[in-house]
Amino acid sequence: MEARDVIKRPVVTEKTTMMMAENKYCFIVDRRANKTQIRQAVEEIFGVRVLDVNTMNMTGKLKRLGRFEGRRPSEKKAVVTLAPGSRIEFFEGV
Repeated sequence: MEARDVIKRPVVTEKTTMMMAENKYCFIVDRRANKTQIRQAVEEIFGVRVLDVNTMNMTGKLKRLGRFEGRRPSEKKAVVTLAPGSRIEFFEGV
C-alpha cells in the first residue's frame, strides 16, 4: 500500500485545530492500515518525524429519510503526534 493510499484526508475541526498547538494532527486513513504504515506514510508525504500514532475506528451513524434507513460509511481516524520542532505546513493558516 502506497503512502497516498494510506492517508485519505485531514480532519479540520475546532478540536483538531486546538490539538495542533500540542503538535498533534488528525487524519482519516484507510481502514486496513496499521500504526506503522500510518507513521511511514506521514513521514514520507510531509517530511516530518512522528513520535506517536493513536487510531480509532469510527462506526457510521444510522440515518433515516422518512421510512428508509441507511448508514453513513465507517472510517478510521488517526491522531499523529510529531516530534518537537516538526510542523506540517499544509495546516498553517487554517
